[in-house]
Amino acid sequence: MHIDFLQSPVVVARSLIGWTLLVNGVGGVIVETEAYDMDDEASHSFRGMTARNAAMFGEPGTAYVYRSYGLHWCLNLVCGPSGHGAAVLVRALEPTNGIDTMQQRRGVQALRLLTTGPGRVAQALGVDRSLDGLPLDRPPFALSPPGVARAVSIGVRVGITKAADRPWRFAMTGSAHLSRKL
Repeated sequence: MHIDFLQSPVVVARSLIGWTLLVNGVGGVIVETEAYDMDDEASHSFRGMTARNAAMFGEPGTAYVYRSYGLHWCLNLVCGPSGHGAAVLVRALEPTNGIDTMQQRRGVQALRLLTTGPGRVAQALGVDRSLDGLPLDRPPFALSPPGVARAVSIGVRVGITKAADRPWRFAMTGSAHLSRKL
């Protein structure tokens, strides 16, 4: 089983729920994602390629890392055809691997607070701009499929003002590790 990153970001975002994402052996189960596409006003690719978002126009199956509001790194997984400008934001994980490392990086002990929100995910996994554009199918990244199918809930994206009504947020139904209830 594998993720076909050539598909639309909406399909990829939904498909990623339940997959395990590790960065240098640290991470967990993806429980929340959001899709962003080039025809989407909320997407970094909407106005075209810039130095900041160039990785988003790169090869599918690579990382797009950017700093949000100058404070937090965010990890996205590039999808769609090469040059298209689409990606999936990893909003939340259920921590499973390297929990001690995540607790040290985040300065918190509570599992619930380690990886609930895109900035927390990046900090806990040690993601920064040095990973921008790197392929997801080799170190430091590792993606593995779920052992069992997971129920997926769908809702609108959060933290945006443009195209906020699109139902492009996907979450593992019943997960206690979501950034916000769905």
